Amino acid sequence: MSFAASTYHTHSAEETIELGRRLAAEIQPPRWILLAGDLGTGKTTLAKGLISGFGAAPVEEILSPTFSLIHEYEGPPKLYHIDLYRLDRVAELETLGLEELEDQPAIVLIEWGEKFESQLPVRPMKIRLTDLGGDHRGITLEAE
Repeated sequence: MSFAASTYHTHSAEETIELGRRLAAEIQPPRWILLAGDLGTGKTTLAKGLISGFGAAPVEEILSPTFSLIHEYEGPPKLYHIDLYRLDRVAELETLGLEELEDQPAIVLIEWGEKFESQLPVRPMKIRLTDLGGDHRGITLEAE
């Protein structure tokens, strides 16, 4: 499935989670999804909606993988939630073994993936989040 460019606006964390659930209903594995945006724009909040929308876990059990780098959910579909915020070098990225996920029928959700976008083994669908002040977020699906 191909996605056209479109922008959504949310005004609370709850709306951002609900948008993630709605988007998940339209996405079929295998799919790599890159969540891009500055610190505090709601990447993890949107990820919670996506992950819960795929049925992988309830929102309250979903944590950012900032320190563990990867959280794996059995599914179906199998889902990997990855956070590359703490990585600075390609050599660090290579230790994660992302190329092993390339042929799996899984959802691979990556926060801060724009840091290494050209090194990813698969061209991801990109969702860009922008802080528009307060709890207002602009969430743009970039055309594929």
